[in-house]
Amino acid sequence: MDGLIIVDKPDGWTSHDVVLKLRKILRLKRVGHAGTLDPLATGVLLVTVGQATRLFPYLAGMDKTYSGEIRLGLATDTYDSQGKPLGPEKNIFPLEKELLAAVASLVGEISQLPPPYSAKKINGQPAFKLARRGLTPELQPVNVTIHRFLVLDYNPPLVKFLVECSSGTYVRSLAHDLGQKLGCGAHLFSLRRLAVGRYTEEEALRPGKIEELAREKAFEQFLLPLESLLPDYPALWVDQEGARAFNHGARIGLGQITRAVMAGSRLTVTHLFRVFSEQGKLLGLARFEAREKFFQPELVLGSSQAT
Repeated sequence: MDGLIIVDKPDGWTSHDVVLKLRKILRLKRVGHAGTLDPLATGVLLVTVGQATRLFPYLAGMDKTYSGEIRLGLATDTYDSQGKPLGPEKNIFPLEKELLAAVASLVGEISQLPPPYSAKKINGQPAFKLARRGLTPELQPVNVTIHRFLVLDYNPPLVKFLVECSSGTYVRSLAHDLGQKLGCGAHLFSLRRLAVGRYTEEEALRPGKIEELAREKAFEQFLLPLESLLPDYPALWVDQEGARAFNHGARIGLGQITRAVMAGSRLTVTHLFRVFSEQGKLLGLARFEAREKFFQPELVLGSSQAT
């Protein structure tokens, strides 16, 4: 059983809770998730099953879309509503034009400091474990890209928002930074992930529904096959000789390719291609080497996929 499940994570569940539940439902150990959601957040969580777990870096690296609420007037140590106040609550709030200007300043490529209570590793230890012991994690800023940050409604102290951002963005940090810019403090009050790449909340299923479908053996209604994953990546199909070579980690020559689809992309040395057998099985991923004009395997899923 290999593929992807688009889960609508319930409030209060950790991402690992979802994985444990699906391992029990599917009676499989090889289940993981791509892109952690905090317990207070709901929405799209990509869960990988079987061979799909090896696609984790590529699935987790896709852009994310969120909606939610930011509460102005109070900063917390976790940057969300579950944390302790970092000072007295303020009841004087910025004008809407001031809010919009501060939001606009956070759009584009920005340097962001992860929250102290996060899973970021420091010398092998998650930051939240250090923070819980009363230590101050020495976190390093990271560059992330905020594609869109829109205010949907402003009813002080609450700001309803929509944000589209690159992988690795902490929306909690975005809320905290907004409060710092406005001078009144802020924290993330609620959050829902609407999409991960092309995978949206309309496709997502609650764990209970997945359990019901699994009981009916209707796996095709919730498990997306390997061959449908990473649809934005260009694809190529190879002949039997090419499939055999690829599965042994050998490069593929242009003469072994029977068909290619660019998915609207221009061919560059940075492109990763999905590689399929003539029978339509996903063999893995390969990188095009323009100078030598061959495809170098980057991820080989295994010979069982070549039949």
